[in-house]
Amino acid sequence: MAQTAAAQPLAERPSLTLTRRFRARPEKVWAAWTDPEKLIAWFGTPKAKPGSLCADLDVRIGGRYRVSFDDESGEHYEVGGVYREVVPNERLVFSWAWHSTPERESLVTVSIKPDGAGALMIFTHEQFFDEAARDNHAKGWNELFAQLEKLLA
Repeated sequence: MAQTAAAQPLAERPSLTLTRRFRARPEKVWAAWTDPEKLIAWFGTPKAKPGSLCADLDVRIGGRYRVSFDDESGEHYEVGGVYREVVPNERLVFSWAWHSTPERESLVTVSIKPDGAGALMIFTHEQFFDEAARDNHAKGWNELFAQLEKLLA
């Protein structure tokens, strides 16, 4: 008998890991994730209506974050969660849930390591509801990380 995604143990749910090298020190990569103005500069998806992106970040263990934007048709998107681990310039772990599907909470881990004159970012997003959610997020994250790379260049 097949289990529903909600009944699957978290360790068995789909996940993804993306690795990126940046020509920027770990401190700059960290700031891109933790400074609201810097996050807004790269986090806007191609769907986001210009000027609609907002980021509220309380970067501390137990602190909450919320990122929202409107698309060109006026539809509102919002994602948020709670910071679970905060190690400045090295590691950020937070829950992730879209406001439209709060029951589908997943987990994001951003690890940043010095890499020569730059930084290596290992990004893991795990505990997806299903493979379709993982695949959609993989596409979105790859688009966003291309923008992050431009910002940090």
